[in-house]
Amino acid sequence: MRYVQQKCPSSPATQLLELARMSTTASLNTHCLPPPPVPEQEEEQEQPQIYMCVLWYVGQLGITYYDTGDCSVHFMPDMPDNEDLKLLQKVIDEVLPRCIVTSAKQDHNIAKFLTNMGAATGDVDKPEIVLFPNIDFGLEVSKQRILSRQFPFIPSHMTATEKILYLSSIIPFESPLMVRALGGLLKFLDRRRIGVELEDSTIGVPILAFKKFVLMDIVNMDQDTYCVLQIFKSEVHPSVYKLASGLKEGLSLYGILNRCRCKWGEKLMRLWLMRPTRNLTQLNKRLDVIQFFLLAQNHETVLTLQDCLKNIKNVPQILRRMTLSHTKVSDWQALYKTVYSAVCLRDTCRSLPSSIELFQTISQVFTDDLHYIASLISKVVDFEGSISENRFTVRPNVDSTIDEKKRKLMGLSDFLTEVARKELETLDNRIPSCCVIYIPLIGFLLSIPRLPTMLDKSDFEIEGLDFMFLSEDKLHYRSARTKELDSILGDLHCEIRDQETLIMHQMQTKILEKSAVLNNVIEYTAHLDVLLALAVMARENSYSRPCFTHRHGIYIKDGRHPLMELCAKTFVPNPVNSGEANGRIKILTGPNSSGKSVYLKMVGLITFMALIGSYVPAAEAEIGAVDGIYTRIHSRESVSLGLSTFMIDLNQVAKAVNNATERSLVLIDEFGKGTNTVDGLSLLAAVLRHWLNQGTQCPQVFVSTNFHSLVQLKLLPDTPLVQYLTMETHQDGDELIFFYQLKEGLIRNGKPVRCIDHPSKGNQLERCKSLVEKFLCLDLDDPHVDLEKFMSQEVLPSAASILYPCNPRNMDYML
Repeated sequence: MRYVQQKCPSSPATQLLELARMSTTASLNTHCLPPPPVPEQEEEQEQPQIYMCVLWYVGQLGITYYDTGDCSVHFMPDMPDNEDLKLLQKVIDEVLPRCIVTSAKQDHNIAKFLTNMGAATGDVDKPEIVLFPNIDFGLEVSKQRILSRQFPFIPSHMTATEKILYLSSIIPFESPLMVRALGGLLKFLDRRRIGVELEDSTIGVPILAFKKFVLMDIVNMDQDTYCVLQIFKSEVHPSVYKLASGLKEGLSLYGILNRCRCKWGEKLMRLWLMRPTRNLTQLNKRLDVIQFFLLAQNHETVLTLQDCLKNIKNVPQILRRMTLSHTKVSDWQALYKTVYSAVCLRDTCRSLPSSIELFQTISQVFTDDLHYIASLISKVVDFEGSISENRFTVRPNVDSTIDEKKRKLMGLSDFLTEVARKELETLDNRIPSCCVIYIPLIGFLLSIPRLPTMLDKSDFEIEGLDFMFLSEDKLHYRSARTKELDSILGDLHCEIRDQETLIMHQMQTKILEKSAVLNNVIEYTAHLDVLLALAVMARENSYSRPCFTHRHGIYIKDGRHPLMELCAKTFVPNPVNSGEANGRIKILTGPNSSGKSVYLKMVGLITFMALIGSYVPAAEAEIGAVDGIYTRIHSRESVSLGLSTFMIDLNQVAKAVNNATERSLVLIDEFGKGTNTVDGLSLLAAVLRHWLNQGTQCPQVFVSTNFHSLVQLKLLPDTPLVQYLTMETHQDGDELIFFYQLKEGLIRNGKPVRCIDHPSKGNQLERCKSLVEKFLCLDLDDPHVDLEKFMSQEVLPSAASILYPCNPRNMDYML
């Protein structure tokens, strides 16, 4: 399209608006050409920081936090939370705030919670606690603070009433605690000036979007469970140049699933792993998208979408720079590539079945504002000129005044040569040559070579010329002609730059007003990226789609450990069949290294993968309602906790006992081995009997143990709720061969049996009676009676022979 230069030049703002108007009616394929390929510079990524504001009052919790990564404020509508503040702890564990702001006048429960937080997180990771006066959290004050703030995404032409209506559609003002927390957060940001510490005081902290988050239907999992299942695993980076920059992801579930093509997909996948959900509708929507991508006829579509996703750049960072007027040339390139790729994603999704909600949503929310932004950038920004000059430059025919000044600047060389020739005619004959030069901010100067006779500053004086400075044996003067050039032509270079900067600011304002569609691009491309990554992983490793049921139980056919199968040459799949009324408690026995722990983790990982909406490593999987996953597999020791390994084990089991419901999954591996055998066996039996007493309301429990006396002494009642399993082995001479195959029964001497019974049970009873009679005959009031000697010489030797009549030395850790 060609613009006709008018005689009466319009202002840059008017012409820019005209370009914008014409862009909305233009076709992207016709008018938006991709910018010239330029090698992208990898920028240093700042670690995003989270600043949280929390209020808790009479069982209601209000939370907001500011994320410096995308300059967005996240809010959670008022939610019920008990005095133990488990919901608050879940949010803190997930977002890891650097600072927590709250009122100085708080309930003692949250005050105690924040005070003791360092004991749980360690001194290094302890967030800063900031207390503001309670008046700063007043409801009316907070509302006024929100409504009076200028947000870049709100169009400037809106009236005050329209602005209130617009914000009311985004922020739930009916949640008073959340509104008060948001007001306190804005107060904190203005006081700390996060990210704009060195800017002018008139520039506020940029807030580019408000985002709602909720933790409803979240499956309960603590950090110990995430650690033992290897959901995440951070390792020190092997490069010495990156030791200070942080950690890298090791062998973990996140590490193998992360096939995302853009940064926001990786961030969302980590969020999904932190928020496993029991919302079956949401899970099935994710699985529908993965199933569509796994169809053979859609392979080309997958490749097309992945190519587009590679060009989705850090848009929130670009918008933040726009609010601060720090935009770089690379930012305009990145924004254009992002918008161009987003339009391609939208067009592709419009050709896909609208029955899949994600495709339909992308087709609708990726509006024509993307055409507006892409066309505006392509018509205004001169990428080649911007790269060569390392600053923002505009294309020809955008502004007639700039075009005229650029033409003068381009033809200035020949014109100045002619001026220099005329100046030379008027100079002394001893001066062999001269030239007229243009220096930005100084203007036009006459430059002549320094003669040998010009020794002192007094020798530099020439009649009719004003001496300016000496540089590289060149004398620079102002003459009548150069002064005339300054008055006629002016400082062209600076004037051009100023006018182009003005146009850039106007473009930034227009783009920030359309930032809502850019935030939608980031949100939904992240969803698409994660589901594509899960589909790629499912195709490469032959995963299957899990089914969900409202019944309580887990059924898995040929389940595999997703991490172990990548490391082992061969992996033996095993089934899981935990019903609603039968076999809710599985007791797994077998020798060490037979695969008991791997089996438990496999059950946990397959269940977890299903709860994030992923395909699972199994031939078939049916997952019942699960509201929490609790584990006691490994002990995460820490000097800062001040607890022994056994006490840590007890705390992990206590969490399961106190919190697990009939919908929970509990995985316990070798509990009780950290103390003496009798105490460990008693604790394990007591925990299992506690759950058995709940009947069909007990959780799904998988226990691996080497305490065979649990069965020998019949410490558990005979009930269909308990099922005994073992890992099959074979004794070949002195060598024990592992088959890693699950079988029903118990292991003893390499052979699974249904039950263990000793013919010497009567003798055991007689020994017990004899020992009790000896103890009753003791006179405990007699000071000459040595009770410790009786325990060491009589009780302990008898206990070993009573409990383990077959092989007292072998104790409970026999095959």
